Amino acid sequence: STLWWLAFWRAAMIDAITASLYAQQPTETLYHYTSLGGVLGIVGSGVLWASDIRYMNDSAELRHTADLVKRDVEQRIAAGHPHPGLLNAFLDWVQHRITNGHILFGASFRSHGNLLSQWRGYSSVGKGASLGFNAEAIKSCAAAQHFKLGRCVYEAVEQQRLIAQIIDAVEVLAEPQPEGSASDQREQWFQRFQHLETDLLRIAAILKHPSFEEEQEWRLVSPVISDYLGAKVYFREGRSMLVPFMKFSLAEQGESMLLDHVYLGPTPNISLSMNSLLKRLTSFSKTSCGYTRPFLFLML
Repeated sequence: STLWWLAFWRAAMIDAITASLYAQQPTETLYHYTSLGGVLGIVGSGVLWASDIRYMNDSAELRHTADLVKRDVEQRIAAGHPHPGLLNAFLDWVQHRITNGHILFGASFRSHGNLLSQWRGYSSVGKGASLGFNAEAIKSCAAAQHFKLGRCVYEAVEQQRLIAQIIDAVEVLAEPQPEGSASDQREQWFQRFQHLETDLLRIAAILKHPSFEEEQEWRLVSPVISDYLGAKVYFREGRSMLVPFMKFSLAEQGESMLLDHVYLGPTPNISLSMNSLLKRLTSFSKTSCGYTRPFLFLML
């Protein structure tokens, strides 16, 4: 019964960390920056492509989490931690599994729909827009498809606090200490660490480097995929490789996709570009999967 209670406590500690991170939910419009080609695809299909996070432009986020773990582990060992082998084993496991283990797919939304840095990063000059989705509709779609929506954490002190909580849970997870040789202990620890993988990935998905704070991103994350071949994974052409993605429906079955606002990005042909985009959105609003409320079209 003691071992059962320890197992329950371990799971509860990690679940509580993840739940707290995803507890805050958006109430204002969520903006997705994309190219005009992306606009046509999203409007035409009512689907958003959630890419394998390891292939996203800012995939360094996962390595950022590994760096945070490394810093905490080194501090604990320097302070005389009684089980340095455990901490080093966890660090090695994290550095490998966070980029080679289970898979997580994600899509990005922003709190602000008109940021110059985002136009530069996510759309070619003269060929971009940000689609402002209704927050309640996105939350409802996420719940129906078992996705989670979380606000990214940028503050360095808060990130380190969260990592410290995770490593505290790892120390509990390692009790009682396994017996045998160092290699045997390491293998047993790796088996125990597997129970953390899902939560660790979900946490890593929303820890972003402080230099990106202006983005104020909300990250939509998929269920963790352990069976890659059995999942509905598709591929698109990336800049230098094929990028795996999952489809996220922007409307529940029988419902319509809800847009609150649309921003047209910087373009040398404002009048013509706005006119054609407005016509496309208006024609879409007349289809069976169109808007159920008037959209507000805004431009720079």
